[in-house]
Amino acid sequence: MPAATLDAFLNSYLGPPDELRSAVVATVRQLTQAATKVRNTINQGVLGTAFAGTRGANADGDVQKDLDIFADDIFLDAMRQAPVAFYASEELEQPVLLDGQAHLAIAIDPLDGSSNIDTNVSIGTIFSLLPATGAPDGNPAASFLQAGVNQLGAGFFIYGPQLALVLSLGSGTHVFVLSTRLGTFGQAYESRIIPQRTQEFAINAANYRHWDEAVRLYIDDCLEGTEGPREKDFNMRWIASLVADCYRILMRGGVFLYPGDQRKGYRQGRLRLIYEANPIAYLIEQAAGAATDTITRILEIEPESLHQRVPMVFGSAREVARITRYHTEPSAIGERAPLFSRRGLFRA
Repeated sequence: MPAATLDAFLNSYLGPPDELRSAVVATVRQLTQAATKVRNTINQGVLGTAFAGTRGANADGDVQKDLDIFADDIFLDAMRQAPVAFYASEELEQPVLLDGQAHLAIAIDPLDGSSNIDTNVSIGTIFSLLPATGAPDGNPAASFLQAGVNQLGAGFFIYGPQLALVLSLGSGTHVFVLSTRLGTFGQAYESRIIPQRTQEFAINAANYRHWDEAVRLYIDDCLEGTEGPREKDFNMRWIASLVADCYRILMRGGVFLYPGDQRKGYRQGRLRLIYEANPIAYLIEQAAGAATDTITRILEIEPESLHQRVPMVFGSAREVARITRYHTEPSAIGERAPLFSRRGLFRA
């Protein structure tokens, strides 16, 4: 039976006394308190004091909204109360040293989906928990330059019709929803499993002309539907909110693509490896899905810089594997017969 509450789940994870696990549990509890504060502000909308106004650009060149900064301040303050050594955020150029003796480093996107703030679409907070490795040569970023396979846990909060927490601490991906009646997070889904196959994909089709040929061919084949090589109809979804697209895939399957493309600044994709791609990949893999940069497993990539970007494909494992084959060995995709090609026997 699922644990009744998040507290019960965390207590079960804690088990016998263990400093590292105790630090993880304490940090997750602080994160939930901070997320509740952010949710309360979001619920006020434009009537609140921090909403969709802009502040310029963050360290990586993206436009900052007032709510981005507000959320970052809330989570940073919360982590000062947690056993966290280093705090790295999308909104900060360099990590912050909080407690050099603590066991954890946290990488966070305080408010994912900022472009949707004023349209009342679901947004969220993504986080990655890593073992703190110290700061050699005084470099606080060192703890974050480790592959995603080293994560101790990962999750995201989604501020939608419900405030939900999607969390994995290495034993499945679990979903908790804040109950206003109980005043705590209750477990809604235990150990989500993403179907291996799917007929739904998420991509920003407006960028079609900029994609590499492998991505165009994959989407072309899906759009051909029952008359094409896939011999089935596909649905297309694109919310432009990573947490919302990921939540949908965890609930009913699908595949998400944010490839690199030919535009200036997009060759290496736009998602950040450390505080977006790695935690999402961790959650997806713990739910029996897969996540790649179109070819390489996301969790095996060694980061070179704090705000490094990466292309990303994730979701139903068989579909992710198929997309890799479009990039590495398209001739091995047997059903791509010439008559189905856009330049094949029946097409000009």
